[in-house]
Amino acid sequence: MAFSTHIQTFITAFQNSLATGNFVKISLGNYKGTEDSLKQLLVRRVLIKHQEKLAITFRYKTKDLIKNYLATDGIDLIAGYISNGFKIATLFTTRRDLIIEELNNGKVVLRETSASVKELPGTDHDKEKSRLIKSDAKSYLTDLKITDADGKVFKNAQDKFRQINHYVEILSSLIKELPEGTIKKVADMGSGKGYLTFALYDYLHSVLKLDSAVTGVEYRRDMVDLCNDVASKSSFNKLNFIQGTIEDYNAEGINLLIALHACDTATDDAIFKGIKANAELIVVAPCCHKQIRKEIEHNKVNNDVTFLTKYGIFLERQAEMVTDGIRALILEYFGYKTKVFEFISDAHTPKNVLVVGTKRTENLNTKTEKGRQEEIKDKIKASKAYFGIGYHHLERLLEL
Repeated sequence: MAFSTHIQTFITAFQNSLATGNFVKISLGNYKGTEDSLKQLLVRRVLIKHQEKLAITFRYKTKDLIKNYLATDGIDLIAGYISNGFKIATLFTTRRDLIIEELNNGKVVLRETSASVKELPGTDHDKEKSRLIKSDAKSYLTDLKITDADGKVFKNAQDKFRQINHYVEILSSLIKELPEGTIKKVADMGSGKGYLTFALYDYLHSVLKLDSAVTGVEYRRDMVDLCNDVASKSSFNKLNFIQGTIEDYNAEGINLLIALHACDTATDDAIFKGIKANAELIVVAPCCHKQIRKEIEHNKVNNDVTFLTKYGIFLERQAEMVTDGIRALILEYFGYKTKVFEFISDAHTPKNVLVVGTKRTENLNTKTEKGRQEEIKDKIKASKAYFGIGYHHLERLLEL
């Protein structure tokens, strides 16, 4: 859509609606730009920590991404997309709707219609209806100091509540990829104060209506006692917490194994337990990567990335990628489809990496499969040699 006075009129109307308080939303459609699989943009006003921003949903064919912008930045972004990419945009206000469209002949038209929305939407960034875990009538959230007795999220717990929901949303999408009813037994390794463990149990039972048993494994006795007390008061009869280490836990029969931020080789202990239990889904968010970093530092192999790894911060990042990359290869060797992706929670926490293994359902006892396993072993061996790694802890656990 070529820039025109019509576009300027549209953007000015957008700015005025924000200034006068009658802005409802903007919708951009019929995308013909170069950004792969982008379909639509939706813009709404939100209030984040007492600051007004524009929340822009980037709707792709297979996912939605939401980013928050200061008004000036958001307006510039929308102007750019209308000028180059989207063929139609609609501004909704409580006074009128304004539509700008580029026709098939290249002509840009601007038309006004009566307001299709008469009331302003809420600006709450944390819309309750969009959350898998609701804050109302959840005694465990009150006992864990997330909400008050009326279900209102405490101001100092807003980020934690969003983080809980973010994790559950991720797990929800992974669980839905499995055959219905697969998740019967869950272990959350290193469950801490149990925020996620309780929320996942709530989601499995209240939303998915499953009868799953969930166990939190935690080394600190005070955390275990606290969580068991909260579970009892919440009548979560199939949720329990046990004191112990990941290494010592008996994971037999586990369908879903989770380990978030288990430090260094404790992540390997968790993956090992999941593989040995033949778990259908293994989800880990690794923390620290000391074992492989020490191997690289000790052996000091010269390779094509030595010019980077001579710097401590780059060596640390390299060790993280190599550690988790080999973990993914090992999961593939044992019949798992893997995903490694970075996620940023809407609680403004630092970036994290999730390593996910989903058990393949096809026959793994074939000549083709054996050949694939040998290729993976060769890749692991070559990677270790390239970076000067004597051993990987998970590889040693599995006697690979």
